[in-house]
Amino acid sequence: MSLLSFNHFNLCGDRALLDTLRAFYVDVVGLVEGERPPFKFFGYWLYLNKQPVLHLSEVAEGAQVGDTRAGSFDHVAFSCADLAGFEARFKRLGVPYRRSQVPGASRVQLFVKDPSGNGVEFNFDNANA
Repeated sequence: MSLLSFNHFNLCGDRALLDTLRAFYVDVVGLVEGERPPFKFFGYWLYLNKQPVLHLSEVAEGAQVGDTRAGSFDHVAFSCADLAGFEARFKRLGVPYRRSQVPGASRVQLFVKDPSGNGVEFNFDNANA
C-alpha cells in the first residue's frame, strides 16, 4: 500500500459562501472553474492544470457546518512561479498577505486567508522567484 499523489481538498458551506470561496480561489489563487459531475447537490470543481484540486460543496439545508477554525486544518499549499506577479495581484485585489523566507533555504512563501479563514500558502523556489 502506498500513496500516489495529492488528489483534492473539499470545502463546504451554503451557496453564498461557495460563491465567495469560488471567486477567491479563481481570482486570487488562480485556479480555474471546470467540469463537475452532475451530483444531486450544488458545487464547484476548481482545477490546477487538468486536476480538480478543490471541490466546493453545498451543505443540505439545515445541516450543520463545522467551524473550520475549531478543527485541525490549517492550510493548503501550492508550488508557484512568478512571486512578483502574485504579490502584485494580492495588492491589486486588496488581499492581505504575509511574506516569509524559509530558514536555511532559498524558498519564499506567501500566506493568505480565504473568506472562511482557511490558510493558503504559495511556495516559490529561488529559481521561480
